[in-house]
Amino acid sequence: MKPAATPAQSDKSGAAGGGPDRPLPITVLADRVLVQVGQAEGERRSRAGILIPATAQVSRRLAWAEAVAVGPHVRMVKAGDTVLFNPEDRFEVEVQGDEYVILRERDIHAVAATRIDGGTGLYL
Repeated sequence: MKPAATPAQSDKSGAAGGGPDRPLPITVLADRVLVQVGQAEGERRSRAGILIPATAQVSRRLAWAEAVAVGPHVRMVKAGDTVLFNPEDRFEVEVQGDEYVILRERDIHAVAATRIDGGTGLYL
């Protein structure tokens, strides 16, 4: 039995809409959100100007990422929004050499977008 192809693999015969250089399209299902986390943050500075090395572990720190695609049952997030989530509650996937994270909508703590009106008054 032949193993199933992953989205990053292409079918050389051109079957199923993908050619040798065309990837298969991906649809996110149910309440899932596909996000792309920015490049490794590396060193950062605190508000007081203290340099925090990239190797420092910060417990219980949430992370921001950009939503790339959303499933049909996602209500509050649109593609292009920036979302806040717990990095420990995620599933990582690689598609064509790019790293993505798949989250459930319920695992997202906040959404930052210009389209949202009547928020908390905080600006990011």
